[in-house]
Order: sequence, then C-alpha cells, then structure tokens
Amino acid sequence: MPAQADTFSLVVDYSCTGGIAGSDEVKLKARVQIPTTVQQNGMLKLGWTIEHVNTPRFKSPDYYAEGAKVSLIGNVKLDGAWNGTLEAHGSKDQPALKPGQPMSAPEGLSSEAHMTDTGVIKLTPQGMTVDFVPPAGEVVVNNDDPRVSYDAGWALHPGTPVEYGDWLRDVHTTSTRTDEAVIKFRGTGFEYIGREQPGLGRVRVSIDDDHSAVVDPTKDSSGNPTATIKGNVSLWERKDLAYAQHTVRVRSIDLGKPIHLDAFKLHTREMINPPTEHRSTCTITNNPGTVEITVGGGSPSTPPTTPPPTDDPTDDPTSTASPSGNPSVTPPQHNPWPTGSHVSVVVPRGSTSASASTSASAGPTATNYRAQVASTPSGGVDTGEAPEQETGSYGLIAGGSLLLMGSATGGLLLRRRRAGHAGGMN
Repeated sequence: MPAQADTFSLVVDYSCTGGIAGSDEVKLKARVQIPTTVQQNGMLKLGWTIEHVNTPRFKSPDYYAEGAKVSLIGNVKLDGAWNGTLEAHGSKDQPALKPGQPMSAPEGLSSEAHMTDTGVIKLTPQGMTVDFVPPAGEVVVNNDDPRVSYDAGWALHPGTPVEYGDWLRDVHTTSTRTDEAVIKFRGTGFEYIGREQPGLGRVRVSIDDDHSAVVDPTKDSSGNPTATIKGNVSLWERKDLAYAQHTVRVRSIDLGKPIHLDAFKLHTREMINPPTEHRSTCTITNNPGTVEITVGGGSPSTPPTTPPPTDDPTDDPTSTASPSGNPSVTPPQHNPWPTGSHVSVVVPRGSTSASASTSASAGPTATNYRAQVASTPSGGVDTGEAPEQETGSYGLIAGGSLLLMGSATGGLLLRRRRAGHAGGMN
C-alpha cells in the first residue's frame, strides 16, 4: 500500500499595504501544508489556507460589473537539491462592486512541482501579492447615474416618447456652451450615447487631455442629414485606451442649440496581466521557520500479489506429493523487488502455507520482500519449517541389518561348500 507522507504546517502572518488595501493595513494569516517526504518523479504539492485577522478588507477601486477577481500569489523559496521559488495561486470571483466596497479574498491556494531529482530541499515562505482583475466587457451608465456630474445648465427630461428610443426613456439636455457633463471611470474605452436629431448643436467630447473630438448629431453615421429623432445612438467612441482612470467631458459648441446626453457605455477589454495599480504587497510579520523535505529515489510501483492462504496442504502450490509419499519443495522463484514507498512481506503460517501482510513506509525508498519457500527441507536455509520425521525409519534400519547379516552368513557357507567339492576331486 502506498505510504502516506507526513505533512508539516507553517503559520505565516502577513501585513498587506497599497493597491486595493487602500490606506488600511490588511492582515492575513496563512497556513501552509508541506509534505516532509516526496518520491522522485512525484509531485510536491503545497496547500494554503488564508484567513483575515482583523476588520480591514481589500476594497473595490471603482464600479465594476459582476465577475471581477481578487487573486493571491504566495511564494515559497526552495534551497538545496532544488533552487528557486514555488508560487501558489488562488482567486475568488466578486459580485457587482462599488467604490470602497469590501471584497472577499480566496480562502485557499495551491501549488505543485514535479520532483525529478533526489535530495533534501529547504522550503521557506516568502512575501505575497494580492491583485485585482477587473471583468472584461461593457457597462451602460445612464444619464441620471450619480457617477455623472453636471453643471447647473443641464436638465433632466424623463419619460421621453417611446418612439424616440432613448435608453431608459430619459435624457439630460443643455444649451449652454460652458456647461459640462463629466464621468470618471476605470477601463479601456467608452462610448458617448445621445440622439440623432435635426436642429441640435455640435458636441465636443474630451477624453483626459484630448479635446479634438467634435460630433454633429444632426447627421447619421453616413454623414447624411437626419430627418427624424433617434435616441440611444453611439455618437462617439474610443476603445484603444490603456487601463487606467479616465475622465470624459461632454459640452455644447454652438450657442443656443441644445445637445443631449443619453448614457455612457464603458468598456474594459480582457487583460493578460492584472493592473499593477491595484496590487497590494504583503510582507511577513512573524518568523514561520523553514521545513526540510526529502525527495527519495525510485518510483512507486504495485507490490507483487500473494495467493490467499489455505489450511489444506494439498492446495499449496509450493508442495507436491512424491512417489514415496514424502513432500518435495519447488525451487525458489525470483521475484522483482520494486523500489518506492511500498513494502510487502510474506511470512509462514502453519507448516505448509503462507500469508501476506502489507505495511507502509514513509521513508524515501523501501524494498519489497516476498517469501520464496513455504516449507524448508532439512539442512536448508531456515526460511520456513523442516519436514516432519518419518515414524517407521528405525524398523527399516533393523530389517536392513538382519538382511545384511543373513547375506554374509549365506556367502560364507557357500564358499566352504565349494571348497569341499574342490578337495574331493584332488
């Protein structure tokens, strides 16, 4: 049976600052489960459990739809037969978020490495990083959302006609050139949603320090003048922005002509790497210590199987009946001894049968043992039992002696008789 490797638990205290930790110090406690023995060509698997120590939690940096992730990377330094860093990864999905909303950290991490060489390795916990990964996709922010701020000249017009097609049937409108509508967001792009309608003024759309965009809502997407009112139209977009916090401003250019704001559509493209601006760095605040593990030679294999024991001597495959009725023993058979974390031993049971017992060894290597002979002939190696002595052996010896003496006496008489005949002839 495979040996169950012993494990050791290290308790590591962390203090996390920066990024989604905000101005607080978020404290975590990690318990790292480390096996003390690993077989060569086996897997070194570390298990982490994470828990918060105090009230402060990691906080959402902005508004996000459902699907954002908080991910942790724990590090363990390897020294000795192996050198490097073993990373443990874990993440947890978040619900829809608002700025400053507490987020849940993953409760467990896992890591593994393929051990191809033997030797002793020292494992020492290192620092940890906590990342925030925003969800990829788009979110529509309506014109009456608190994320949008307006100067005094803007006015809300709710309950617009259904045929206009406005998003959620409302718009904000202004005719003042100096009045702006502003939204700040984190993402990689946006769309300005308004109306195509005759008689409207031109609109300047600014993104951060770029004020070059000018939109004429009296024309359709082909540049032709529109004769109808059509709401919920994307009048301008940018989708090539770097992930960061951006500021979008919308204002009228033509004096006395109204413009409309229906909504903003915010985009975040999928990211290969988490944004570094949200990263929290966690340092160790206690002395967790170091664990040594042994990577042993050999690869696990299945120990040989042994036939079930029986109390019937005639069913023992190692013994057969000879013509004289004496038991004979088959020659020992060679069995391969696999290496790895297995031990198999066969011991005698009774006088003519054997049974198998299996035990586990947690050492780096082990040897399989298997009984070669169920019973041992007299004078053989003492690995079994000698056969029983025959009860009629003394009778046979006495009879043989009498026959030998009779043969000698008869021979002597025959010799003397022959000598007598020879003497008469002479």
